[in-house]
Amino acid sequence: MLRSTEGIVLRTNTFGEADLIVTYLTSDHGIVKAFAKSPRKIKSRFGSSLEPLTCSKISFWGKEDAALPRLTQSDIIYSFDTIRSSLHCYLRASEVVELILHLLPERDVSRNAYVLLMTMLRSLEKECGNQLLILYYKIKLLKLAGYLPKLDGCGRCGGAGVSFYLSHGTVLCDRCSGGNGAAFLLSCGAISLFTNLLEWTSSKIGRIRPSERQLSELSRLIDEHVRQVTERDLRTKAFRVR
Repeated sequence: MLRSTEGIVLRTNTFGEADLIVTYLTSDHGIVKAFAKSPRKIKSRFGSSLEPLTCSKISFWGKEDAALPRLTQSDIIYSFDTIRSSLHCYLRASEVVELILHLLPERDVSRNAYVLLMTMLRSLEKECGNQLLILYYKIKLLKLAGYLPKLDGCGRCGGAGVSFYLSHGTVLCDRCSGGNGAAFLLSCGAISLFTNLLEWTSSKIGRIRPSERQLSELSRLIDEHVRQVTERDLRTKAFRVR
């Protein structure tokens, strides 16, 4: 069966001397891995369309349940080469790509995830240095994947609280927590920033002016929450350029 869709390259893995296994986030099939024959040869028909973050019109051939269908066509729609040309930008984008690979199951169709990644890449082309953008897209992805932390009140009784417990993924009030376990103490400013990022669209992010403390506080909490959820450190963060 031949299937066609749009896909963004999340990563590539070498296979043999000249072949690649390409992992895409597609608009119609979720995360899909495809076998690309001889793309590393000079005269490859795929050209530069298999570079990470490239968005292409792709076709792949195989049975519907085939684990590794064969890539037959890849025509570039958006190259996003300006992001790849900057290590700083590329590493920021790679953080979200790595999260997608960890949080979204393969073949789990999510048009919203595809749109979210495409929107992020277009935003980064314009404002690569905006740290708030990456935090925004991390939070949106966590919500989409069902792993959003709860900061707007105690996860047990709904009461007020400012202590976030990683093992529970939520704020707990003093009564429900029993005063036991390590917790992040959140400022009202960080909680307000979190709420705004959830409610606002990416086009409005430029209107938010958080303090360095609020941004640092919320970024650290989200990173620790991601570590708790994925049970690993993001490899990209070890190379991130600040």
